[in-house]
Amino acid sequence: VERYIGDLPNRVPEPVKLKPGNVLVESKTSGLAQRVTAGSHRLTADEPEDLGGNDSGPTPYDFLLTSLGACTGMTLRMYADRKGWPMREVKVRLSHEKVHAEDCEECETKEGKVDRIERILEIAGDLTEEQRARLVEIADRCPVSRSLKSEIVIQTRME
Repeated sequence: VERYIGDLPNRVPEPVKLKPGNVLVESKTSGLAQRVTAGSHRLTADEPEDLGGNDSGPTPYDFLLTSLGACTGMTLRMYADRKGWPMREVKVRLSHEKVHAEDCEECETKEGKVDRIERILEIAGDLTEEQRARLVEIADRCPVSRSLKSEIVIQTRME
């Protein structure tokens, strides 16, 4: 068909083939919306209208919280299943805010602002208090949680 009508400008692009663990984020010439490709999944990131976006997708911080929440839920599910615990459902609610370091008692940083993420677990199932306490400990050990708490080096280069 293309040889008769040429390349269609609004054609959906071919999906990008990415190696596992790689993500591609692309933007157009205007607007804040970003097309995200992660494996075979296509997503959109954007900002709300009051910040100059079109609210066509979650914000970058929403994606950060989503990563932590999904990893937490998966880690808790694997742990409870391995232990044979009767955990029926896991909900992970998260929020993010920037707070003054001086107002953060548990923070090592004492100047400027720090990122504070609150993670609330809602777990359904006939679990003992000891099991619930252990699941809170395990939540802090999910891989994304550990990455966020460790030293992170971001290397940026131009191609």
